[in-house]
Amino acid sequence: MNTMAPSRLWTGALVFMVPALCLTTGPGIGLASFLLLLSALCMPRASRAALARHWPAIRWVVLAFLFNFVLVLLQFLLRPEQPGSSLEKHARMFFAASALAVVLVARPPRQALWWGAILGAIGAFALVAWQHLVLGIERPGGMINAITFGDIVLTLALLSLVAAIDFRRAGRTVLWPLLGGLAGVLALVITGTRGAWLAAALGALVCVRYGLVRHGRVRIVFGVAVALVAVLYLVPATSMQARVDEGIRDVRTWYAGGDKFTNLGIRLELWKGAGMLIAERPLLGRDHDVGRAELAQYVRAGRLDAVVLPAQHLHNDALQALANGGVFGLLALFGILAAPFAFFARQARAAVERGQPPGTPALAGMLVALGYFAFGLTEMMFWSGKACIFYALMIFILMGLSLNQKEEFGH
Repeated sequence: MNTMAPSRLWTGALVFMVPALCLTTGPGIGLASFLLLLSALCMPRASRAALARHWPAIRWVVLAFLFNFVLVLLQFLLRPEQPGSSLEKHARMFFAASALAVVLVARPPRQALWWGAILGAIGAFALVAWQHLVLGIERPGGMINAITFGDIVLTLALLSLVAAIDFRRAGRTVLWPLLGGLAGVLALVITGTRGAWLAAALGALVCVRYGLVRHGRVRIVFGVAVALVAVLYLVPATSMQARVDEGIRDVRTWYAGGDKFTNLGIRLELWKGAGMLIAERPLLGRDHDVGRAELAQYVRAGRLDAVVLPAQHLHNDALQALANGGVFGLLALFGILAAPFAFFARQARAAVERGQPPGTPALAGMLVALGYFAFGLTEMMFWSGKACIFYALMIFILMGLSLNQKEEFGH
């Protein structure tokens, strides 16, 4: 036990860093990713043995990330115009599997991750509140895009609420997890991100599905969260209701053939263009820059509105994957989202079948995977390097914590 204490403390600190420093620092999550990989390389035999022991359970997730990386690597080799930054992002996502090995070997406490999420959400709120109130930025996003910031901070809020379940089971106060959840929701409101609310709704359905709202204090936490969202929506100062109304108007205007230079109008026009690109090359797709050039041709031919020209991407993960990688690209995206969700769902279901409450890492993992799916419907989550690394690290860390918790119960 004493010989493992230093590695457990070290790994706990790295696990804490991932959510705590993701939004509030520039290099924080990249540093954590590098140190986790270095830690795995420093104990190769133990890491390999840990992965081999759990291989039947983890193989589809690891293989999904490997397939995603290999596909991007082939595109990079076969398409000279393919940007190297895309390859780097997907390589780092695959090598984030080192976090799984380190967590399995060192067995850091789950509380390290929960406290990282709580303090990360609070720090993110402080950052965007300062940018909004002091610097006068209308839709702040820290050091990244406001929408991506809002999506990730909601993920931290959801993790904080899951932490409240673990805190309650351990007899600890749920005040800090509630503060983390509140801070994350308020930060989301400040960014003005709308697409993230679908992820919150899907997360609520997961909580209902696994009976979490049946228990006294958890039911109170759930009720407070729902009431908070309702209040924020009704208070004019938050602009939530105005943003929703604006979105409805944008959609109606686009369908009526009116002004397309609106937030949702641009997206709808991009998705129309994406359909044209996919119809022409559905199997293999084409390079991103080539796709943008073809969109420009559609504009010159009068088939698309010029509002699509400044856009850097299609604002939808699935459509972008199809347009750039064809069917194989979509399979790769589906794999890194569905395989982790299926893993965590199996872990949660197995616990229920044993008569135990679902493990909190499994619930958190489902929320992360489901959240990224929902975010990707209106935004490109896998366009941002920070969002990519955050997703992969959180998935693999939570997988390790979930498997460790399973062993604690003796199964």
